Amino acid sequence: DLEARIRLLQARIYVLEGDTAQAENLLRLLSTRFIATSSGPGILLAYYELLSAQGRSAEAQRLAEKLADSFPDSPELALTRAAEQEEISYAPVPSRLLPRDLPQAGAEPDRGDELQEQKAVFFEMGKAGIEHVLLPEQGIVLPGQVVIGGDSHTCTYGALGAFATGVGSTDMAAAYATGDLWMKVPPTIKFVYHGNLGRWIGGKDLILHTIGDIGVDGALYSAMEFTGEAVDALSMDGRFTMANMAVEAGGKAGLFRVDNKTQLYIKARARHSYNVYEPDPDAEYARVVEYDIEGLEPQVAFPHSPANARPVSQAGNIEINQAVIGSCTNGRLDDLKVAAQIMKGKKVHDKVRCIVIPGSQQVYADALNERLIEVFIEAGAAVSTPTCGPCFGGHTGVLAEGERCVSTTNRNFVGRMGHPKSEVYLANPAVAAASAVAGRIVHPDEVAK
Repeated sequence: DLEARIRLLQARIYVLEGDTAQAENLLRLLSTRFIATSSGPGILLAYYELLSAQGRSAEAQRLAEKLADSFPDSPELALTRAAEQEEISYAPVPSRLLPRDLPQAGAEPDRGDELQEQKAVFFEMGKAGIEHVLLPEQGIVLPGQVVIGGDSHTCTYGALGAFATGVGSTDMAAAYATGDLWMKVPPTIKFVYHGNLGRWIGGKDLILHTIGDIGVDGALYSAMEFTGEAVDALSMDGRFTMANMAVEAGGKAGLFRVDNKTQLYIKARARHSYNVYEPDPDAEYARVVEYDIEGLEPQVAFPHSPANARPVSQAGNIEINQAVIGSCTNGRLDDLKVAAQIMKGKKVHDKVRCIVIPGSQQVYADALNERLIEVFIEAGAAVSTPTCGPCFGGHTGVLAEGERCVSTTNRNFVGRMGHPKSEVYLANPAVAAASAVAGRIVHPDEVAK
């Protein structure tokens, strides 16, 4: 049966690659050779889907009848019936598209037709946003779920008590094709944050301080469990920030308990039922790391690693050319509120480009309603439509040779935001906004007097 499953996966990959002839030949062989195995229903269903997609309705109908007669109680048949009853799956969010990736004017949008047939929801332009902001906001990711995504910052959803992790394209293809994915159960490291959050201190500072301590491989293939009174005091937006950067410490996932704040966030959004899991009272941890964050300053991670974190007072005189406020790390409403608090009534420095990127259309709308966008525009910042944009060096703020940027994004490796000889300094929204006004990296108190 293992051979049947592997070859069925190969057939589905042929379909994804558009090689329908190879797929049909392989499925025809499998439907005769492996029909008596436990993979039989899946083989017939894949063959049925291929014939249906090609418009060969008569052949597809005969195969459907064979599937129903041969395997009346099969999970595959139940899945097909559920799909007919408007079962919904979710398609990727195009938060990184460049203009050349978009359909040309007048072109036929094949993607939409395909997704409609699959009863999927596609967050296209006008509805789109940065996926790790959008999916929790839409109530699609919920506590207790195991979530995989084709982006390393899928670990963001751990803020909701979901086990979420990024995987590569091969693993994603296998999961799409089979519904299965093999993972080791990671060890768990418990991080306890004692003390009160100071002014301008948020989730970004806690996680940069942590990565600066343990390094980019300090939690390699481990689940990072965040707890303590400082974590309890964080808003949901602050928790998303911390979970988002678990992968920067090498973590497999970043996890938070589901408390009253989480429940209030979820109840207004949840599209499905969910389960809440608590750490066992006698849980064994690979290790426990404790921090006293009383007096912690805003943190800045110098090039070219998130582990090069230091207090902002130790930054020295670092002049900047650009400030970016946004991303899946710090593109939520709380982040924009902090930045607007700093920038209200002030002007972006003449030598600085300040780019503000709301993480989703909802964040954009909320920022409009609270007149935050007005603050940014009057200060001389550019406000973008929701996008990953400059974070990965895509567009809307790509750095030239020798340029420096202070950014609320999550990575500052060589060439991450543009030219290999540019520099990215990671910081929280307050530091980024204050630095945009001052023209150099400064403590927020220097501007917000």
